[in-house]
Amino acid sequence: MANFIVVDDHPMARMAVTFLLEKEGHTLIAETDDGREALQLVDQHYPEIVVMDIDIHSINGIEVVKTLRARSFPGIIIIVSGKNQSFYAIQSIRCGANGFISKKDNLPEIITAIRAAQNGYGYFPLAGINAPPEQSSTHPDIRLLESLSPQEFQVFTYLLKGLDNMRIANRMNLSNKTVSTYKGRLLEKLHCKSLRDLFAFANRNHME
Repeated sequence: MANFIVVDDHPMARMAVTFLLEKEGHTLIAETDDGREALQLVDQHYPEIVVMDIDIHSINGIEVVKTLRARSFPGIIIIVSGKNQSFYAIQSIRCGANGFISKKDNLPEIITAIRAAQNGYGYFPLAGINAPPEQSSTHPDIRLLESLSPQEFQVFTYLLKGLDNMRIANRMNLSNKTVSTYKGRLLEKLHCKSLRDLFAFANRNHME
């Protein structure tokens, strides 16, 4: 059996993941709700499995996974999210994760995903294959989201949480002016004229 770290900003979600994995004989060695701390914990504990939510503090889960893979982290990484499933499943593939699981509908499948990864396979049942047309990776909104840079996407997620420019700047260690630039770019790329339009975009794509 393997040791694992859980990274999620919801305590109940961390508890649910821990229960499922410990039931299979795996051992929890650390948990956090923060992306930067997750990177430190991986360096400190060398886990065999990392279960990663996307919408976490300081650095989003996709960027954490990219960083881990850039550092040649060899372990299994399973991304979980309750948001737009087809979009985030595709992003999970691209960033180097071994699998993607929906927290809303399929969390127990995390065990199947881990077993698949242990046998050298990826597990991405929600990556747009047989998905409804409005969730397909070819949908115009999905293509617009994919045009965002990592920084623009991070600003987007903070805006959806209700943070203003100053608080986003503090979270990302950027200047207020730089955040404003990213905000303007993402509004333009998503064809939104206002924050109201941005929230409407997020709502129709199940991102809130």
